[in-house]
Amino acid sequence: MDVLNNEIKALIIDALNLEGMTPDDIDTAAPLFGDGLGLDSIDALELGLAIKNRYGVILSAESEDTRKHFYSVSSLSELIASQRDK
Repeated sequence: MDVLNNEIKALIIDALNLEGMTPDDIDTAAPLFGDGLGLDSIDALELGLAIKNRYGVILSAESEDTRKHFYSVSSLSELIASQRDK
């Protein structure tokens, strides 16, 4: 799962143009929004599109589960890994 976590961290940095950040700067368990990494709703849309393009995982903006999956890098990894296993 560490490899997938690092892939997602790199994807976040690339998709959101977080210049000067490295995957090591992002805590796997920390919230992506609010007090964590500080992402906003526009970032969520861009990240959702990047995840769809990279992993083929489609996240619904209206789904309560989507909020859970977008909580942290770890929760995104769990979702992507579960979709790969199907």
